[in-house]
Amino acid sequence: MNLKNNNRLKNIEFKLERKKYLKKIKRAVVKIGTSSLTSGNGNPDIKKMGKFAAEVAKSADTGVEIIIVTSGAIAAGLQFLGISSRPKDISKLQAAAAVGQVELMGKYSSLFCSLGKKIGQILLTREDMTRRIQYLNIKNTIENLLKLKVIPVINENDSVAVEEIKFGDNDRLAALVSSLTQADLLIMLTDTGGLYDRNPADLKSPDGARLISFVEKITPAIEQLAGGKGSEYSLGGMLSKIKAAKICSFLQIPSVIADSSTEDVISKIINFEKIGTFFAPAPGRKVKSLKRWIAFGIVSKGSIIIDSGAVNAVISGGKSILPVGVVEVQGSFNKGDTLNVYSTDGMLIAKGISNFSDRDVVKVMGKKENKILEQHGSSLCFEIIHRDSLVVFDENNYE
Repeated sequence: MNLKNNNRLKNIEFKLERKKYLKKIKRAVVKIGTSSLTSGNGNPDIKKMGKFAAEVAKSADTGVEIIIVTSGAIAAGLQFLGISSRPKDISKLQAAAAVGQVELMGKYSSLFCSLGKKIGQILLTREDMTRRIQYLNIKNTIENLLKLKVIPVINENDSVAVEEIKFGDNDRLAALVSSLTQADLLIMLTDTGGLYDRNPADLKSPDGARLISFVEKITPAIEQLAGGKGSEYSLGGMLSKIKAAKICSFLQIPSVIADSSTEDVISKIINFEKIGTFFAPAPGRKVKSLKRWIAFGIVSKGSIIIDSGAVNAVISGGKSILPVGVVEVQGSFNKGDTLNVYSTDGMLIAKGISNFSDRDVVKVMGKKENKILEQHGSSLCFEIIHRDSLVVFDENNYE
């Protein structure tokens, strides 16, 4: 068999591998990083932005709904303000973001308009996702934009976000948007071909690093392959992309990390071609909307630690968390707040909405129902976290 035919067969096999997890893509979230939108000095690169806009428009013309999560606002603001390097002062970064959002969206609007497409901007902070009604309003806004044939362009609202209400990076934001909109696929475009078995930048020859084209499960070993932070103008890096892929995998959403400079990269990914690194969704049933919000939309206010019997009942038995299984309470929280649930060896196994304040959990923890009834009456005699308000992560840690 000649080399050409052999490569063709390998590509067919690869497509079949992806088709096992990907049906026809109707909706995709496409996240593009700062390095894929800017030149080496951090200035917005119109040629790169134009390529990206053209490929988004091309995919949209085939009937695929595209939601963009973009970086680049701070870089655009720094360039506009004549600041040569990223400042450490948060107020200067917020000022740069305020200016940069206008500059970035102006460029996007012009580019998409020339392609016959309309865009709509949505700026988010983590706090916007924590309230259920507001969370659903964001979802409805995106849905209505898509119905109107408007391409949503989403970014973190860096001009007002402080550490307590930040998503952390736009890769995580893209994963949460994928969850919110129930996307069929998350595409993360960056300046590298995907996940490699070693860091190509550390080798004398990039050919010495092997691209990992398919990841069935994100294990600690896979996470260790990711390096540190990305470029000077970005917050992310390969590790943040792996974590975003891990969130999507748990939610049964496949994801791909690929090089933004690849010609027709979005179309090729949507058509199952061998581009970048593909992360398969975890097996199992789809996670319900409420539980997706509990898992990744809300910031936890405290924690409880449960014993091995309770861990087994939660993971294997599909049970609620009862007072008798709780061995420790951490933090201050009220009824209705969200808690992380840990095993005694420190593994995050679940997250859920508490039926008690921290003070009441302390009163009943470790006690059986008859003892609680005897000491406190029926008002404290029910689940700490009901199964319907509990998301179980099993062996995966999603902090």
